[in-house]
Amino acid sequence: MLGERRSHMLELVALGALAVLLTSQGCAKQPAQLAVSPPPPAAASPAPAAGTPQAGRAEARASGGAGPAAGPTAAPAASARAKPAHPSEFTAVSQLKDIHFDFDRYEIRPGDATILEASARWLKADPAVLVLIEGHCDERGTNEYNLALGERRARATMNFLVGQGIPATRITTVSYGEEHPRCSEKNEACWSSNRRAHFLVKPG
Repeated sequence: MLGERRSHMLELVALGALAVLLTSQGCAKQPAQLAVSPPPPAAASPAPAAGTPQAGRAEARASGGAGPAAGPTAAPAASARAKPAHPSEFTAVSQLKDIHFDFDRYEIRPGDATILEASARWLKADPAVLVLIEGHCDERGTNEYNLALGERRARATMNFLVGQGIPATRITTVSYGEEHPRCSEKNEACWSSNRRAHFLVKPG
């Protein structure tokens, strides 16, 4: 009788253990919960020193403005240049001779270089005198082309004088193209006399 009870109790224990085992296997496993920490606060950038370009830009952003351009502070605007003299203020002098040019050219020829050297000596003797160089052409060619050619002739003449030691600040150039001919005949002798650089002066 006692043996039967023990056997019955063992069966009950075995059944209970089996039930516990079956229960644990039948339950779904829960996923592991990961602890997510909030990101650390961003380190604050050090404030730029006052008076630096970075500080100026920061202030502009804070105020909604565009801010000053990067780089050194712009220099104050230069004073306005003096108004250039008008050609009517200049007059011709016999000491400054015209020079002439080949057709469609603006190079200084050797004989004309000698004339310019003498003109440079005269200008050096009176440093206060300002000179106006007019560039002229003959009638052949368009107005636009001759104006450009006359300017090249005046500039070539000025460059020669500068090479002789005359400051460029004393010299003004102007081109009249074919507008002021010295001769109106239609031949090479007349045309060659019109292809010239003419000089006028005024006190400085």
